[in-house]
Amino acid sequence: MKIGVFDSGYGGLTILNAMRQQLPQYDYLYLGDNARAPYGTRSFDVIYAYTLQAVKWLLEQDCALVILACNTASAKALRTIQQRDLPQLRKENGNWHMANVLGVIRPTVEAIPALTKNGHIGILATPATVSSQSYVLELEKMTIVNCQLSITQQACPMWVPLIEAGEHLNSGADYFVAKYLDELFAADPLIDTIILGCTHYPLIAGKIRTYLETKNLKPETIYQGDIVARSLADYLLRHQEFAPVLSQNGTCCFATTEAPDKFQDNAALFLQTPIHAQHVAF
Repeated sequence: MKIGVFDSGYGGLTILNAMRQQLPQYDYLYLGDNARAPYGTRSFDVIYAYTLQAVKWLLEQDCALVILACNTASAKALRTIQQRDLPQLRKENGNWHMANVLGVIRPTVEAIPALTKNGHIGILATPATVSSQSYVLELEKMTIVNCQLSITQQACPMWVPLIEAGEHLNSGADYFVAKYLDELFAADPLIDTIILGCTHYPLIAGKIRTYLETKNLKPETIYQGDIVARSLADYLLRHQEFAPVLSQNGTCCFATTEAPDKFQDNAALFLQTPIHAQHVAF
């Protein structure tokens, strides 16, 4: 059985890449719902329905674990799928009795206490993730020594479309990078830790660093790939029942809801290697 990785678009490839670097022995299946991306501005009901379709498809493809490598899906759909849908799916299909679905928000939040010095946290995310308050709710569960927690969220509705369109490295993207970061620090100039709450955002990390350097700002910036990969490794150590179930041939397959050739071209930019993808229709 494989480890399934799902994202609405290409950003989840940054998570997949980190997983394969830290846990190269496992077999992976990546599914991108690129034909219906981005999810960030869609309603809860639509995001939940789309994510559940993807989870079911990955389970049908013999995935024992499904990682929602998408902050929007993790924020809007994960809890409902874990609590309501997964138990029913396990009952309906005995082969899925130990299947599980994991997200990216909780592992990211768990990294915060070791990084922040003053408890002022900034969250850059899609409108859907921001409106879900998922990061705020998880952060409020954390204990940060000698800090009064202050959380500022900033929705960045233009970042994912720019990245998906391949325009994120052009000078035209500079305006929107500066716009959202200006708004974030105007709301709280004391922010010392920034969460990039979307798996697409590492693709504009260079522009974010340039902005921070220009403004002489030095916050810790959290990139989710390595954090989520380490969390998965820890999960597998704590859940030894997966050891005899997950196959270890070091393979990785790709599927997309859009034209495979388009996905292959764009995914190769994220992974720096050619890939082959199959088309999936929901």
